[in-house]
Amino acid sequence: MSGTQRHIAVIGCRGRMGDMLTRRWTAAGHKVTGLDLPLTDRGFAAALPGADVVILCIPAGALAEVLPRLVPHLDGKQILSDITSVKICPMAQLEAAYAGPVVGTHPLFGPQPREDELRVCITPGQTAREEDCRTVEALFEDMGCLTFRSTPQEHDAASASIQGLNFISTLAYFATLAEHDELLPFLTPSFRRRMDSARKMLMEDGALFEWLFEANPLSQETVRRYRSFLNVAAGGDINVLVQRAQWWWKKARPLEQSCEKQ
Repeated sequence: MSGTQRHIAVIGCRGRMGDMLTRRWTAAGHKVTGLDLPLTDRGFAAALPGADVVILCIPAGALAEVLPRLVPHLDGKQILSDITSVKICPMAQLEAAYAGPVVGTHPLFGPQPREDELRVCITPGQTAREEDCRTVEALFEDMGCLTFRSTPQEHDAASASIQGLNFISTLAYFATLAEHDELLPFLTPSFRRRMDSARKMLMEDGALFEWLFEANPLSQETVRRYRSFLNVAAGGDINVLVQRAQWWWKKARPLEQSCEKQ
């Protein structure tokens, strides 16, 4: 616990992430003022004064509409933050709209996380001071999160690889095998496990992942790199891919475990 109580205004407090963050920050001893639809001038005027940090828990696509109405109610010293899964474009929008400190965040977990999943990427804006960044980091650390810093460019490159490519490769895999009834008698337990793992992504969150892929300016570059490895497979050099893929178990996993202990 940081020991410092903060006043946090959560915009989008009734959404799944906004509700979860509101409950966790309240439990950590912070004062939380929530605001949700309809987002009116009267609502902003009531919720924002006195807040140390204003957290936007709204879709990135809504920023262009919300920011011009929200920013006039900020005093220029309050920290403006967001939780979007892409950072280059949203951070540019936040900094263009607001001259005060901007500190972006991306909680790398959903609204019902396990306690060992609570990692948050912090992307400081150009006007953010070190104390502004530490204030936002402390808020997440107070709810048990591990934080680390990145730039918007580094974040979106990683997001395109981890989230975007996982979505596209899974989507392409099942699209390739779709409408082939003759395959059904041959389904193996490992295939069914892959289906179960992909069900929520494609059946419930497909539109969200599609939007995230299209909103990330580095998505196409990542797909082109992936396609180059498929070309290696098409050429028959499978062992080259096997040796490269084993990096995750030989070197990457120990490094990941080391990061989790920091």
